[in-house]
Amino acid sequence: MRNISDTIARLAALRAQHAVQSPAQAAPGRLATLSEFGANPGALAARFRVPAGLPAGAPLVVVLHGCTQTAEAYDHSAGWSRLADRNGFALLYPEQQRGNNPNLCFNWFVPGDIARHGGEALSIRNMIERMVTTHGLDRSRIFVTGLSAGGAMAGVMLATYPEVFAGGAIIAGLPYGTATTVPEAFDRMRGHGGPAARDLQRLLGDASPHDGPWPRISIWHGTADQTVAPANAEAIAAQWLRAHGLDMAPAPVSRSGDRRTRLVWHDAGGQPAIEVNMIAGMGHGTPLGDGLGTPGPFMLDVGISSTLEIARFWGIGEENAGMARAGQLVPTASAPGHAAPLPDTSARTPPPRSVVEPASSNEPAPHPGGVKKIIEDALRAAGLMR
Repeated sequence: MRNISDTIARLAALRAQHAVQSPAQAAPGRLATLSEFGANPGALAARFRVPAGLPAGAPLVVVLHGCTQTAEAYDHSAGWSRLADRNGFALLYPEQQRGNNPNLCFNWFVPGDIARHGGEALSIRNMIERMVTTHGLDRSRIFVTGLSAGGAMAGVMLATYPEVFAGGAIIAGLPYGTATTVPEAFDRMRGHGGPAARDLQRLLGDASPHDGPWPRISIWHGTADQTVAPANAEAIAAQWLRAHGLDMAPAPVSRSGDRRTRLVWHDAGGQPAIEVNMIAGMGHGTPLGDGLGTPGPFMLDVGISSTLEIARFWGIGEENAGMARAGQLVPTASAPGHAAPLPDTSARTPPPRSVVEPASSNEPAPHPGGVKKIIEDALRAAGLMR
C-alpha cells in the first residue's frame, strides 16, 4: 500500500494534469436538469434528455462521465444524445459535484458510496426510478455505461443493482470492490495488487441479493492506457464470468479494422453475455469514430465509435431504431427482466448474501491470469502484441 506522502504527490500530479484538460468542458447544451428525484445521499446532480415524441416503453441509457468532465461535455464528445434522437431512447446523466470530489470523479472506491441503498449508488438508483416513472420508460431495457471513474461507477451500479439493468458497458474502468481507499485506488488503477478472481466474484455476489439472470457486460480498454492499466479489463471479465456461469474460453477472436480486437463469451442460448474490446495503441479515454462524437481530452478518435458499438451490443442500435420510434418493444437477449419499482429503503438494512458463492475446493475458480492470457494470445494472433 502507498504511504500518505506518495498518495499526496500522486493527487497533486493528477490535479495538475486535469487542470490542463479543463478548458474542454465548454460544450453546447443538449441536456435538461432533473431537479427532483427523491433522496440524494450522494449529493449528485442529474441531467437528462428525452427526445421529442419519444413513445412510452422506450429504453433508458444511464451515462457516467469521467474525472474532470461534466455531463454536457461527455455527451457532446461521445454523441449519446445524437444517437438517442436517431434511435429513440432516453438518457440520464448523473453528474458529480466538486464538493464530493474536487476532480469531479465518481467515488467508486468509497465504501459508503458503492453499497446498495447508500451514497452515490442510491442517488443514481433514485434518478433512474424518477426517469422511468415520469417518462413511462421500459424497466426491462435500462442500461448503464461510463468512462474511467464513471466506468468503475457503472460497475458499481451493475453489481449493487443488477436486477435494474439489462446491460452495461465499462470503458477504461475497474472491477467492483477492487479498492476501498485512495492509495488502493491508485494501485489498482496501475494494475498493482488487487483481489484474486475468487475474491472479485465474492464481492460481486455479496453486493446484492440478486441471483440472476445477470446484465450483459461490454468492456472497452486501450492497450496503451497508462492511467488505468489494461489488466483491469481482464479483471472485470473474470469478475463477471462466474455470475453468468460461463467457461473461461471465449468465442473465436474477431477484428474490426486495424485496431480493435474483440472477444465474446456467449450464454447458453447463444447470445453474447460478456465481450472485451481491446483497442491497440489507444491511451486513456472513450473510443470515437464512425462520424459520431467530437474528439477532446480523454475522448479519442480511433476510427471506431464505442457509443455505436455498445448500443448494438445492447440491442438498441441502428437496426432497432425503426421499431423503437414506432413504440414497439425491441427484444433484448439476456435481459434480467423488469426491475421492480424502487422499494422503501429507509431501514437501510444490509442485503443478504447472494447465491453466487466462491468455488468449492475441488472446483477452482477462474483466475485473472487465465483471462489475461486469453486476451494477450488474441492480441498476438491479431498482430497487435509481440
